[in-house]
Amino acid sequence: MTEKWSPPPQDELGEALVEADLRVLLMVLFHITGDRKWIAAPYLPKRDVNLIADKEAGLPADIGAEIRKAAATLLSADQLDIAIDDPGDELMVELMSRCLGEAVPPEYAPMMREEMGLMSRQVGWSDNRPERLPTERPVVIVGAGASGIALGANLVKLGIPFVILEKNDQVGGTWYENIYPGCGVDTPNHAYSFSFGTRNRWSRYFAPRDEIHDYLVRSADEAGIRPYVEFNTAVTKADWDAGAKCWRVSFDGPKGPGELEAMALVSAIGQLSLPSVPPIEGVDDFAGPIFHTAEWPKGLDLDNKRIAIIGTGASSMQIVPSVVDQVASLDIYQRSAQWARPIPKYHDPIPVGSQWLLGKVPYYAAWFRFAMLWRYGDGLLPSLKKDPHWEHADRSLNRSNDRHRVQMTEHILEELAGREDLIEKCLPSYPPYGKRILLDNGWYSAITKPNVELVTDDIRRITRDGVETVDGVVRKADIVVLATGFKVSLMTARLNVTGLSGENLSDVWADDNPSAHLGITVPGFPNLFTMQGPNTGLGHGGSAIFQAECQAHYIAACLVQMFERGIDTIDVRQDVHDAYVRRVDAEHEGMIWTHPGMSTYYRNAKGRVVSVMPWRLVDYWSMTHEPDFTEYRLTSAK
Repeated sequence: MTEKWSPPPQDELGEALVEADLRVLLMVLFHITGDRKWIAAPYLPKRDVNLIADKEAGLPADIGAEIRKAAATLLSADQLDIAIDDPGDELMVELMSRCLGEAVPPEYAPMMREEMGLMSRQVGWSDNRPERLPTERPVVIVGAGASGIALGANLVKLGIPFVILEKNDQVGGTWYENIYPGCGVDTPNHAYSFSFGTRNRWSRYFAPRDEIHDYLVRSADEAGIRPYVEFNTAVTKADWDAGAKCWRVSFDGPKGPGELEAMALVSAIGQLSLPSVPPIEGVDDFAGPIFHTAEWPKGLDLDNKRIAIIGTGASSMQIVPSVVDQVASLDIYQRSAQWARPIPKYHDPIPVGSQWLLGKVPYYAAWFRFAMLWRYGDGLLPSLKKDPHWEHADRSLNRSNDRHRVQMTEHILEELAGREDLIEKCLPSYPPYGKRILLDNGWYSAITKPNVELVTDDIRRITRDGVETVDGVVRKADIVVLATGFKVSLMTARLNVTGLSGENLSDVWADDNPSAHLGITVPGFPNLFTMQGPNTGLGHGGSAIFQAECQAHYIAACLVQMFERGIDTIDVRQDVHDAYVRRVDAEHEGMIWTHPGMSTYYRNAKGRVVSVMPWRLVDYWSMTHEPDFTEYRLTSAK
């Protein structure tokens, strides 16, 4: 394979290579030359568990200089002849292990080759592709966020007729709707991106909201999805027509109510799209603006305003550092303390030289993405499993989890030194990662400022001009922000879906207890697929876009099989669904989110974990890569 290549000026190349991550640069050298010396001593990177790893890879200065000199020589050539493009599984395992300085299990090889674009993740047809695909009953996808884009990209290439019904006037889903100050990704954006399309030129390692939304818009346009989207169109209900073997999807659009017949219905609305507003007395009495973070008013003036923020989750942790120096006062109402990881370089721009390497040098962006996927992926999961022999089960789960507790406690004590009042309020009693992983992007520094009060007394009510706590204190406020999360457990049931027996999905999933085989299919609801469904959220790391692509691959593969085999309907068997749910529940019993005495939105009122999955990313990738139609009841026109 020969890459199109235009060598840069020598001074620019030299400046860029100074900023290069040596572990990534070694992989580039190997791809271009095929010379195994670059994956052997003395060029072996040391293991580094930091999220943004040291670019010198633990190598001596003279070795680093030798690597950069070799790269400068190669990249100065007028043409790059690539020795090894896709290394295959066996060599990939060796390369990953050398890159990271640790043994990588072989099952990660095919997954990472897809994620890095070394092999296609696209579902394809076999020799049995029908000459004509029926267009009168398209696949209907609800939602044009990341999940809808991931599936749409597959269906465009396959030529399968589909339509996306999107309630907003633009693609992007939650990244379109959430515009609050400080909104951004808490996963490194080189991992929080699609495996397909043009690699984005991110300004930071953790991109702000506007960049992420722009990326999703561009990804949709590059994939050719926009012509298939019906904007400003909200689904009102969907009913399975057993006689016609199709979904009847009712909607309200720009021209009023309408109905579509769909051969399959896909919910791509996710878990984090319906705001959860707690039943606080007096909400309607407040005289000023009061709103959920997902409904932040455009152009809202915060200058010298008294702000009350209810909640200390991910949104609050992003808002507070962003507005603290702008407002007159900031009262933060905390129900429970949160663990937060210190993240160096959270706000740092990606240097110009690094941008050039990521954008121009073959394989550099792919291996940088791999490093991010690995560090923010499955590595944390073992520390979230209960050790039955651990002596300190009240504070942590195992030795590794306890070490994380010590590290994060030390961070809190250092950040809040001299503020014993805040230390007492901010030190959680439950094990680290028992709730959603949060990042300290200036939170602890912000809450020490003189115009900030962290309030831990329960709220009694909201008055006309402030918030009253149970101790009778009223704190005045001009604006109240509800950083109170989302109704996670509703998911697809929000769409008013009625299945084969006439039962509504909201009744099947009653008591906040949703379940689905692989988080995707539900018995009695033929040809219904849910993305980001029950037990598919990520509590240990990883990327929601990774999950979306896994599910998009599975759904597209199901549709291909249906067309190729002349299958009208697939309906997951109840015993298959139940066995999968039992496996999920059994696995969760040994994990942090079922730790006694801890509450989290991952669990329902009965204590069952319904949001996040217990599996490694690679396990879920494997489970969803090839659908097994023996798990389904099938009907055919043939």
